[in-house]
Amino acid sequence: MRAVIQRVKYANVIIDRKEKRTSGPGLMILLGIGHSDNEDDVKWLANKILNLRIFNDVKGIMNQSIKEIKGEIMVISQFTLMAQTKKGNRPSYGNAAKHEHAIPLYNLFKTVTQNGLSKQVISGKFGSNMEVEIVNDGPVTICIDTKNRD
Repeated sequence: MRAVIQRVKYANVIIDRKEKRTSGPGLMILLGIGHSDNEDDVKWLANKILNLRIFNDVKGIMNQSIKEIKGEIMVISQFTLMAQTKKGNRPSYGNAAKHEHAIPLYNLFKTVTQNGLSKQVISGKFGSNMEVEIVNDGPVTICIDTKNRD
């Protein structure tokens, strides 16, 4: 499981050119799910993100988590994060989980994150065409892969 976590002033997602969802200051999480990912990966990643100290305290030092600032989270599924680019110029997505495996893990990630945050997590729609707009705050962007936990 791979995540790109961005500290944002706001985030918007337009789903299938129809429905718009918005989140305020907090985190945008782009989430890629691989075929070897499981519930342990979901729980570890969600808790890691919820406790990342990447928000400024009163002294301007990144020392607070999303929970401490009571920020919002938007989660967007993104199978392209599982791309393999070692051979040639066309990325391979063979490591991306199929829908029947990925959707339950994506939903579990949203649930675990929402429970830890104690507020609604805004999300896109799995497998849909989405337009995502953010204003990155900092910029602060962190990438985490559950298969590389050091």
